Amino acid sequence: MQNVNLVSSVGKLVYELSGEIDAATSDDFYAEVRCAYEHDKKDIVFRCASLTFIDSTTLGTFVKIYKNLQADGYRMTIESLRPNVKKLFDICGLTDAMEIKDNE
Repeated sequence: MQNVNLVSSVGKLVYELSGEIDAATSDDFYAEVRCAYEHDKKDIVFRCASLTFIDSTTLGTFVKIYKNLQADGYRMTIESLRPNVKKLFDICGLTDAMEIKDNE
């Protein structure tokens, strides 16, 4: 089960992600983020300390969001990935391309 919460829209769109986001829920995740972004274009921050699982479909969704923001001149930051989730970003070489911050 996934939980995508927009916790702030002041300055940046800040989302807290929790649970699992996979092929069954990644379209909903994308639609929610895309709707808020189209309404109020600005940088996006994903706080992922409670995100326990993603699959390759979700990884592709992050890439799609990243490319959309980049095309518009905005930035995407992913914070506090758990080691098992960060490993997927590492394997695909996305930790070098995207702004990913470790736990502070």
